[in-house]
Amino acid sequence: MVLVDSCGWLEFLSDGELADFFEPYFRTMHQVVVPVVVQYELFKWFLRERGEEVAKTVLATSYKGAIVPLTTEIGLLAAELSVKHRLAMADAMILATARCQQAELITCDAHFDGIPGVRFLSKASGRGGQDMMGS
Repeated sequence: MVLVDSCGWLEFLSDGELADFFEPYFRTMHQVVVPVVVQYELFKWFLRERGEEVAKTVLATSYKGAIVPLTTEIGLLAAELSVKHRLAMADAMILATARCQQAELITCDAHFDGIPGVRFLSKASGRGGQDMMGS
């Protein structure tokens, strides 16, 4: 299982410079963990930038993955991860969801660079950071 961070969804769905890197994950949506906080971020961005119809289409696409609601377990782990890694609330919840689902977090968000269990691809270099799953 993998959890594609919101930035990965945006790269892929907006045909960004890293779309090719994220594309394989969207071919196997049944293996993609989708936290509700990612749904929130995607719906908000597409609603603001592309309008309601596109936002609804993106949301419908997210339901092809394994939707994970926010639970107390995820929330408390997110608080710990936020303190440990100095993450904002949404980022901490995304990382906590990945950990609770035993999923690798796939992202190009620099806030996650160097965190175990994260596959980070730098937008600046276009190259993946070290795969730290299991570190």
